[in-house]
Amino acid sequence: MKMTNNLTAQKIDTGVLIKRMLICAGIGLTLIAIFLSGVNHPNPSWGSLWMLKPLIMVPIAGAAGGAWYYLLSYMFDQGAKSRIVVNIIGLISIIIALWLGTILGLNGTLWN
Repeated sequence: MKMTNNLTAQKIDTGVLIKRMLICAGIGLTLIAIFLSGVNHPNPSWGSLWMLKPLIMVPIAGAAGGAWYYLLSYMFDQGAKSRIVVNIIGLISIIIALWLGTILGLNGTLWN
Protein backbone atom coordinates (compact mmCIF):
# COMPACT_ATOMS: atom_id res chain seq x y z
CA MET A 1 0.00 0.00 0.00
CA LYS A 2 1.47 3.29 -1.09
CA MET A 3 0.60 6.46 0.81
CA THR A 4 0.14 9.60 -1.23
CA ASN A 5 -0.02 13.15 -0.08
CA ASN A 6 -2.74 15.09 -1.88
CA LEU A 7 -2.05 18.34 -0.06
CA THR A 8 -0.61 20.94 -2.36
CA ALA A 9 0.49 24.41 -1.42
CA GLN A 10 -1.46 26.98 -3.36
CA LYS A 11 0.06 30.39 -3.72
CA ILE A 12 -1.95 33.49 -3.04
CA ASP A 13 -2.44 35.59 -6.15
CA THR A 14 -1.30 38.97 -4.82
CA GLY A 15 -2.55 40.81 -7.89
CA VAL A 16 -6.13 39.70 -7.29
CA LEU A 17 -5.79 40.30 -3.55
CA ILE A 18 -4.55 43.86 -4.03
CA LYS A 19 -7.22 44.51 -6.65
CA ARG A 20 -10.03 43.43 -4.29
CA MET A 21 -8.55 45.43 -1.43
CA LEU A 22 -8.27 48.57 -3.59
CA ILE A 23 -11.81 48.19 -4.91
CA CYS A 24 -13.26 47.85 -1.41
CA ALA A 25 -11.11 50.69 -0.08
CA GLY A 26 -12.29 52.88 -2.98
CA ILE A 27 -15.91 52.03 -2.21
CA GLY A 28 -15.34 52.95 1.44
CA LEU A 29 -13.60 56.21 0.54
CA THR A 30 -16.39 57.17 -1.85
CA LEU A 31 -19.14 56.41 0.67
CA ILE A 32 -17.51 58.30 3.55
CA ALA A 33 -16.62 61.26 1.28
CA ILE A 34 -20.26 61.52 0.18
CA PHE A 35 -21.39 61.26 3.80
CA LEU A 36 -18.93 63.91 5.01
CA SER A 37 -19.70 66.31 2.18
CA GLY A 38 -23.12 66.91 3.73
CA VAL A 39 -21.62 68.42 6.90
CA ASN A 40 -22.00 72.17 6.53
CA HIS A 41 -21.20 73.49 10.01
CA PRO A 42 -18.99 71.12 12.01
CA ASN A 43 -18.53 71.57 15.73
CA PRO A 44 -15.54 73.90 16.36
CA SER A 45 -14.34 71.67 19.22
CA TRP A 46 -13.51 68.90 16.70
CA GLY A 47 -10.64 70.86 15.21
CA SER A 48 -9.92 71.78 11.62
CA LEU A 49 -8.70 68.33 10.51
CA TRP A 50 -11.57 66.29 11.94
CA MET A 51 -12.34 64.73 8.53
CA LEU A 52 -8.97 62.94 8.32
CA LYS A 53 -9.86 60.22 10.83
CA PRO A 54 -12.93 58.91 8.95
CA LEU A 55 -11.25 59.40 5.57
CA ILE A 56 -8.44 57.12 6.74
CA MET A 57 -10.32 54.59 8.89
CA VAL A 58 -13.11 53.66 6.46
CA PRO A 59 -10.87 52.81 3.47
CA ILE A 60 -8.60 50.75 5.74
CA ALA A 61 -11.62 48.84 7.02
CA GLY A 62 -12.83 48.40 3.43
CA ALA A 63 -9.44 47.04 2.40
CA ALA A 64 -9.52 44.60 5.31
CA GLY A 65 -12.98 43.48 4.22
CA GLY A 66 -11.72 43.01 0.67
CA ALA A 67 -8.79 40.92 1.91
CA TRP A 68 -11.15 38.79 3.99
CA TYR A 69 -13.40 38.32 0.95
CA TYR A 70 -10.43 37.19 -1.14
CA LEU A 71 -9.26 34.76 1.52
CA LEU A 72 -12.77 33.30 1.84
CA SER A 73 -13.04 32.77 -1.91
CA TYR A 74 -9.48 31.42 -1.98
CA MET A 75 -10.09 28.84 0.73
CA PHE A 76 -13.58 27.66 -0.24
CA ASP A 77 -13.53 27.77 -4.04
CA GLN A 78 -14.95 24.26 -4.53
CA GLY A 79 -18.14 24.23 -6.56
CA ALA A 80 -21.08 26.35 -7.68
CA LYS A 81 -23.06 26.05 -4.44
CA SER A 82 -20.13 26.87 -2.20
CA ARG A 83 -19.16 29.77 -4.48
CA ILE A 84 -22.61 31.31 -4.00
CA VAL A 85 -22.41 30.90 -0.22
CA VAL A 86 -18.87 32.31 -0.11
CA ASN A 87 -19.88 35.33 -2.19
CA ILE A 88 -22.85 36.05 0.07
CA ILE A 89 -20.75 35.70 3.23
CA GLY A 90 -17.98 37.80 1.65
CA LEU A 91 -20.31 40.64 0.69
CA ILE A 92 -21.89 40.63 4.13
CA SER A 93 -18.42 40.77 5.70
CA ILE A 94 -17.45 43.72 3.49
CA ILE A 95 -20.59 45.57 4.56
CA ILE A 96 -19.85 44.83 8.23
CA ALA A 97 -16.23 45.96 7.82
CA LEU A 98 -17.30 49.24 6.22
CA TRP A 99 -19.92 49.76 8.92
CA LEU A 100 -17.39 49.19 11.70
CA GLY A 101 -14.87 51.45 9.97
CA THR A 102 -17.48 54.18 9.72
CA ILE A 103 -18.31 53.87 13.41
CA LEU A 104 -14.63 53.96 14.40
CA GLY A 105 -13.91 56.84 12.03
CA LEU A 106 -16.80 59.02 13.14
CA ASN A 107 -16.43 58.27 16.85
CA GLY A 108 -15.95 61.52 18.70
CA THR A 109 -17.14 63.74 15.86
CA LEU A 110 -20.48 63.15 14.18
CA TRP A 111 -21.33 60.18 16.41
CA ASN A 112 -20.64 60.94 20.04
